Amino acid sequence: MSHLFRAACLLSLAGLSVIPLAGQSAGPQPTPMPPAVPAPQDRPYPGTIQLAVDATDTDHRIVSVHESIPVAAAGPMILLYPQWIPGEHSPSGTLTAMAGLVMHANGARIAWTRDPVDVFAFHVDVPAGAKTVDADFEWLTPIIPSVGAISMTAEMIDLPWNTVVLYPAGYYSRQIAVAPALRVRSGWHVATALEPASTAGDTTSFKPVTLNTLVDSPVYAGQFFKRYDLDPGGGAPVWLDVFGDTADEIEAPPEALAAHRALVQQAYKLYGSHHYAHYDFLFSVSDRLGGNGLEHHQSSEDGTSSDYFTDWAHSLADRDLLPHEYTHSWNGKFRRPADLWTPNFDVPMRDSLLWVYEGQTQYWGYVLAARSGLLTKAQTLDAIAGVAAEYDHRIGRAWRQLEDTTNDPIIANRRPLSWTTWQRSEDYYSEGQLIWLDADTLIRERTNGAKSLDDFARAFFGINDGSFVTVTYTFDDVVRTLNGVLPYDWSTFLKTRLESHGPGAPLDGVARGGYKLVYTDAPTWAATPNNLSYSLGAMVTGDGTIGRMIWDAPLFAAGLAPGNKIVAVNGAVFSTDALRAAITAAKGTTTAIELTVQTGERMRVIRLDYHDGLRYPHLVRDDATPARLDQILLAK
Repeated sequence: MSHLFRAACLLSLAGLSVIPLAGQSAGPQPTPMPPAVPAPQDRPYPGTIQLAVDATDTDHRIVSVHESIPVAAAGPMILLYPQWIPGEHSPSGTLTAMAGLVMHANGARIAWTRDPVDVFAFHVDVPAGAKTVDADFEWLTPIIPSVGAISMTAEMIDLPWNTVVLYPAGYYSRQIAVAPALRVRSGWHVATALEPASTAGDTTSFKPVTLNTLVDSPVYAGQFFKRYDLDPGGGAPVWLDVFGDTADEIEAPPEALAAHRALVQQAYKLYGSHHYAHYDFLFSVSDRLGGNGLEHHQSSEDGTSSDYFTDWAHSLADRDLLPHEYTHSWNGKFRRPADLWTPNFDVPMRDSLLWVYEGQTQYWGYVLAARSGLLTKAQTLDAIAGVAAEYDHRIGRAWRQLEDTTNDPIIANRRPLSWTTWQRSEDYYSEGQLIWLDADTLIRERTNGAKSLDDFARAFFGINDGSFVTVTYTFDDVVRTLNGVLPYDWSTFLKTRLESHGPGAPLDGVARGGYKLVYTDAPTWAATPNNLSYSLGAMVTGDGTIGRMIWDAPLFAAGLAPGNKIVAVNGAVFSTDALRAAITAAKGTTTAIELTVQTGERMRVIRLDYHDGLRYPHLVRDDATPARLDQILLAK
């Protein structure tokens, strides 16, 4: 007698009705879904949307919006708030920050109803005789970091237009015209890729553009501002638009300005083209505005700490930021994966080729940082060593292939994760970078240095010089172009690395580049002293809090987790110096390291039998192999 049959018999004896699994269900049936929001069509929208944005309320960090949307006829209309944001590869539209929505037509208030399925869609009934629907609302920018990245302070604002616009459903974004205007605080400066039409007081009106261009052209505005010309006399101006918390923070020392100017020239030598009329690095150096890095076709939103220029010799952490975002003008904006391009901002994106879009951009970000002098060769090698070590210890590769991490923007949308090394998180960036190093060194090896990935970059991204029209690409396009540089089974090469499960990271490019990954007790700028990932298996902050931890490493095996706090080391009050000294003293011995650990209200003592000492990643030359990595990093 089967378990299911026996259970059915018992239920029948108990007087309960039994419905066979294959029979018709007597349970609830689903309520029919409402009509879908109309799919976008490639047809012109009648009229031009007038968009007026007021960003003067820095006390409350509130942006006020007034929008006048032309209508062609009375009857049902659907307005959309942008949901799928280019560059973020995800449904990350800031709908929760939108408030106070009120609509009018013919001078009277009209009702709106949110779609019960697509909550980014608003239904209105346009009354007879109405020429426009006027919408007023606020964008409530984050006040504290736990709500989101700070985008507005007393000194500056980063304004993405997708946060302050509603648009009609049923049209491609390139077929909707918008005339934007922005009011800022008195005395503030405005920088954007948009072309100004006029200025009246503190309000700048911009020339009308299509909606897709508007969303692709954010605004930075602020009190302390300085513009640097990065390509004096060039055919297409490139500007570094710097906003700071104070006046001194925006002053670039000569050596810094020289490196940023070299970045432009090295990019031109790499790609052999450009796809903008002018380009603006919208750059905040601030400890108050949230750090940022988001690509656009003729600009980028970039943000780092306030000491970027004031401590130029040591502020190395974000030196690849501008090269990365600049590269996206070619890879991601001009050329874009076919399944990632969408006709408007509410059609879902598919991210299957992010290992090209972001992975190769990550690769060129490091290479261009070195070639331009933003990083020295030694500093770049330390950075690559850090990437190689991290992914060589990314134990999640055992169950989850790299290709699947391209879904992470949609799955996690950069939410914090408890166990990053096991779960994986957007690894298409830096593990993708290692794959492209592998490809570059393979091309150089097989052609005796006559060809390289530079040739792919020029052939793939350098087409249609001067054109702004996006050209999409597929996996087969990537393979075809690689074969044009070097005939090889590139499809298998790429799929093997995208679908493999380890163990270890794809480090053939490091080895073929003439280097070995080793570990010593000497930290680097890229692997700081408190990065004990490759010894105890975790980052440990100055107060003893355990940060990101490697799954199955010594601290994990001892029963600890991120958020636990080390309060004592070998019976002495915790300090990072004491912890490192204990690790060093235990090296090569049988003496355990004794840690007193606080977990919530609980205190416990653990004994770590770890005896391999401090371990920080480095790349060292392998003289048996040509130094191809040195050639890759050399300025052109």
